[in-house]
Amino acid sequence: MLKGLSITPPVIGRISIGRVVEKNGKRLPEKDDQFTLTTQIQNRDGWLLHPLNETLRKAESGKPAGKLRAIPVRFLFNDPDLNLRAEYSCFDRETGRPVCVGNGETCRRASDAGIEELTCPSPDGCAFGQGGACKPYGRLNVLIGDEDEMGSFIFRTTSYNSIRTLAARLHYFAAVSGNLLACLPLELKLRGKSTTQSYRSAIYYVDLGVRAGSSLETAITEARELDARRRAAGFDQAALDVAARAGFGNGAFEDSIEDGAAVADEFYPAQSGDNHGHGNTRAGADETPAASSLKDRLDQRAALLGGKAA
Repeated sequence: MLKGLSITPPVIGRISIGRVVEKNGKRLPEKDDQFTLTTQIQNRDGWLLHPLNETLRKAESGKPAGKLRAIPVRFLFNDPDLNLRAEYSCFDRETGRPVCVGNGETCRRASDAGIEELTCPSPDGCAFGQGGACKPYGRLNVLIGDEDEMGSFIFRTTSYNSIRTLAARLHYFAAVSGNLLACLPLELKLRGKSTTQSYRSAIYYVDLGVRAGSSLETAITEARELDARRRAAGFDQAALDVAARAGFGNGAFEDSIEDGAAVADEFYPAQSGDNHGHGNTRAGADETPAASSLKDRLDQRAALLGGKAA
């Protein structure tokens, strides 16, 4: 295993509740009120749809034009934290590289000297991540269908609502099923809510529950039966969790440079002068010439932020 390379679950598709659109010459994220399943290939018009996208829409509504608001899923791992990884993350918007990842206590930060281990005060208390540069960032891997039992779809999000809700549900379902999370038949659900911050307009987040028409007791019974069949066939779920944990821990950052560029484009858009969740990584980027190195750019941003605070 190559050291420094995070080994993540194989991905065969993406799940999104929005897309990136171009407005006034800028590429900006646009939210949606439905799920979309795509492949990992994109062209000038965006990500190409996965065949399951149309299949699930027909199953959901009975007609091709139906909105997809529930997706039947299973999970790869029994450990909730392996299925959903969430940290405070900061990306360099110019290169798409992750530059700082933390959990609210400690962080790993990239510099020209290598990876540094530092304290993590969370985005609200960190000068390094001000201006929307650092956000909670979650990745959820799920199994859809039965064509590839090790090939997952990934849902990426920077939504507090989605991350908090999914984390709670995963831990609860693991607990009540006797740690049989990987065997439970569940579904991702899209929910809406209004808040004062959204000016009472609807915002959407992802939730997790038992499949429509079923009950928790039925789902647990099915999970026990599936677990028994797997054990009889020699399937070692505990060893799979151990292997996944070692793979995630093998690298400083989970996202590769290739994936990071798409993540930064969708979740960390560059908007000059916006300091409320979507600001540019470098404060005052439109007025300041680009620095010659990553460290210079980060030092430059910290100096500018310090000047603004004064």
